[in-house]
Amino acid sequence: MADPGEQLQYGAASMYYLQGETMESIARQLGMSRSSVSRLLKSARESGMVQITLNQPGRSQSSAGRALEKLFGIRVHVVPVRDGSSEILRLDRVARTAAHLFSEAISDNMLIGVAWGTTLAAVVQHLVPHETYGSTVVQTNGSANHSTSGIPYVGAIISGVADAFGCDVVHFPVPAFFDFASTKEAMWRERMVTRVLGLQSRLDLVIFGVGALEGPLKSHVYASGYLDEEDTQQVIDEHVVGDICTVLLRRDGSWEDIPLNARASGITPTQLRTIPRRICVASGQAKALPLLGALRAKVATDLVVDELTARTVLELM
Repeated sequence: MADPGEQLQYGAASMYYLQGETMESIARQLGMSRSSVSRLLKSARESGMVQITLNQPGRSQSSAGRALEKLFGIRVHVVPVRDGSSEILRLDRVARTAAHLFSEAISDNMLIGVAWGTTLAAVVQHLVPHETYGSTVVQTNGSANHSTSGIPYVGAIISGVADAFGCDVVHFPVPAFFDFASTKEAMWRERMVTRVLGLQSRLDLVIFGVGALEGPLKSHVYASGYLDEEDTQQVIDEHVVGDICTVLLRRDGSWEDIPLNARASGITPTQLRTIPRRICVASGQAKALPLLGALRAKVATDLVVDELTARTVLELM
């Protein structure tokens, strides 16, 4: 476990190198002089903490992060964001850190699963490009609904990842939620679909966000016409708190007996648990309750989250 000096170095380096803060801004947030921040950054470089990428001095630099690691057996990357920051700024800071972590994890000959949503749209803006050989990006959940194909929005996310790493792309051209479970069952026998399902079953790495029903930055699936009034009422009746890959979850992590999930096209928590590396990204207190459900469903090996949201998850427990 890192000592307090190392933790302070990491916090300053994270704000400076990953989040683009100026030394003056960091000094105000940490309550120290600009010269002290400069010395922290210099020490971070000399010690090897800062190289091409930012290395955490331990598995988590915050008590909330360490508590989540112990409770759920995952790697937690807590992003220091000042309390009172806007939700947009909070999301940007978390997305920057997640993008670096995700970029580092990508190498040659990988099958990479990518979900879509507000959080992943932000992550794609901060990827660190590098060329790979023989890798493929696979869409993990359908995106169409009764009013749109979803292709422009989702395509930009999937293609953004592929372009950053020179990967091939496999889209999943099905609805996010089918009108009828029987239609999904029939589609799941089509060769075009079974090809994508086969790739999803062999993923090496996946990145996904957590959808929240409410909040300042409402999740795309709940803000863009994917659920009608009857569906929304069913979500309420089933005590759903959010989703991962458009598979609905309760706060206890249960999902299999929620009727809407029989019509959902997303990769399920059971399938997610077979993937070796699973990066979950969450930002903002509105995501705390669905994040708790996701953690209880054991869908993540890595979590990137802001400090306030990490603390809120613990409070909810």
